Amino acid sequence: MENIHHCLFIVYAADQEKSKSFYADLLKMKPSLHVPGMTEFTLSPTCKIGIMPEAGISKILLPHTKNPVDGNGIPRCEIYLTIDDVDTWFTHALQCGAIEISKPVVRDWGHRVAYVQDQDGHIIALAQIL
Repeated sequence: MENIHHCLFIVYAADQEKSKSFYADLLKMKPSLHVPGMTEFTLSPTCKIGIMPEAGISKILLPHTKNPVDGNGIPRCEIYLTIDDVDTWFTHALQCGAIEISKPVVRDWGHRVAYVQDQDGHIIALAQIL
């Protein structure tokens, strides 16, 4: 088996432009790709987060899966970001329009983690390694 060379996590969004603006503010970066149907943010040389409109992915997935539009607002994934200062990032996320799920707390696995939700229901964990 060959090694995996790159990873792109894609979230489905009701409104690509609104989601792009939210993640640009949250991540404090401009998208590395922004075209109709796909937005990408390069987090590292081997990891990206993508945003795809629900309507676009529905054309590919239906009728083999349920329509992603029907799941909007329901948590469908978690983006787990390890950062240096969870308190600063948590406040910043709320200022960007994220919905608070859980304030920063030391978790059983040894990280101090806050949880927020984006406008499409996706969970974002902001984790500080202790």
